[in-house]
Amino acid sequence: MLDRQPDNDEDTLAEAFWSVARRLRQANREALEPWEIAPSHARVLAVLVRHGPSRLSKVAQHLHIAPRSTTEVIDGLAERGLVERRPDPDDRRATLVALTDRGAEVATAIQTTRREAADRFFGSLGADDQAELTRILRALRD
Repeated sequence: MLDRQPDNDEDTLAEAFWSVARRLRQANREALEPWEIAPSHARVLAVLVRHGPSRLSKVAQHLHIAPRSTTEVIDGLAERGLVERRPDPDDRRATLVALTDRGAEVATAIQTTRREAADRFFGSLGADDQAELTRILRALRD
């Protein structure tokens, strides 16, 4: 059985990508620690900052997750006083999810902390390399 770790030069593109993704996820988890908030909760807060009060189905679409999973995350955020449910003024049968004042404060603080963590993470790259990596990742994403 071969039990050798590959040298950096032998890493495949996919292995290098997943290694960087793991490190970035870890940095993200560490950035969220002061608020004792899960990444899924932070993603919902970010959606509500970007799109304002939204129906659960719209939040689920933005996150590319099942509405049932969204409900569980929203319930957790509501229990912490970060979001609230309110009637949709355009449809009495529907409910909107909105940030509370405290939720908006936490979301802003998280955005700032995550941006600073990302700046540190990618800081070893020069501006040209960062721009090229951004271009490549957007091309792959789209």
